Amino acid sequence: MRYPAEDGFAMPAEWEPQARCWMAWPCRGQTWGDQLGAARQAYAEVAQAIGGFEPVTMVARPKQIAEVSLVTGVSALPLPIDDSWLRDNGPTFVRNAAGEVAGVHWRWNAWGGKYAEHERDAEVAQAILDHLKMRRYAASFVLEGGAIHSDGQGTVLTTESVLLNPNRNPGMTKADMEEQLGLFLGARKVIWLGQGLKDDDTDGHVDNLACFVRPGVVMALTTSDTTDDNYAALADNLARLRAATDAAGRSLEIIEVEQPRPRLGRDGRRMTMSYINFFIANDAVIVPAFEDPQDRRAFEACAKAFPDRQVVQVPASDIVYGGGGIHCITQQQPAGPPTSPA
Repeated sequence: MRYPAEDGFAMPAEWEPQARCWMAWPCRGQTWGDQLGAARQAYAEVAQAIGGFEPVTMVARPKQIAEVSLVTGVSALPLPIDDSWLRDNGPTFVRNAAGEVAGVHWRWNAWGGKYAEHERDAEVAQAILDHLKMRRYAASFVLEGGAIHSDGQGTVLTTESVLLNPNRNPGMTKADMEEQLGLFLGARKVIWLGQGLKDDDTDGHVDNLACFVRPGVVMALTTSDTTDDNYAALADNLARLRAATDAAGRSLEIIEVEQPRPRLGRDGRRMTMSYINFFIANDAVIVPAFEDPQDRRAFEACAKAFPDRQVVQVPASDIVYGGGGIHCITQQQPAGPPTSPA
């Protein structure tokens, strides 16, 4: 078995040039209930916003292809799917020094067995890579794309609550995981955050907590409310970032973004809302809005962090209802020719 790093591949940063964005059309009734229509409209708005800056392909069940084309106006790929969080079960793309692109196919178990039916989603990454005629590297361990962020220079951000969770990879140690992240993503330094947001069904994906916005600079979700259920976790993660250095040995500059006000979903649980859960497109950043006073500050923080990109805010509450955000429903494909299958 060959690993991506052995062949010169590594995960690029999300701000590097992209060929397209991949998404998946909402379809699981268990996830959305009577909000399915609202979810589809919200996904369409995200697809259209991104589509103003780069191509978008929406994966959808074959019987829903016509609807996708009509509602979104983006291209569609018919595939049997269980759910609509392509960041997590889709391929993670890697690139070599020649600019060629390949894909990593992680093992998939629906966020530690949260859903019984997930077999079709386990095959989506391979189906996309086959469609692209692109080389696939199959991982033997469970990982979701929302659990990792890369600076494109050998540093990966992740959380202990997900990658060291026994519901993913029982028996794997931190050292084991760091070795695998090196082999599959080219990581030379892994920065470990601790816990995620309250009631996060993913057990604490890093894409709700912190992300690189350029080398040596991280945007992090915070709260100044010491009585908030997220205060302890966010304060601990902030302390870890302040103490960390990246693969180049740099201390991190941190841009703090205050979380939105708590809001309960229809099930009575706190909705997992985060301004960090945005998508970086070519020449733009697609940022969530929650009809919250903090929306404007999040917009301003992103405008400052990405001065050469247009900031576009898109309503995201109807996405968060299903358990994720804008970053969770998107997956960037880096620009570059596909590496032929081995």
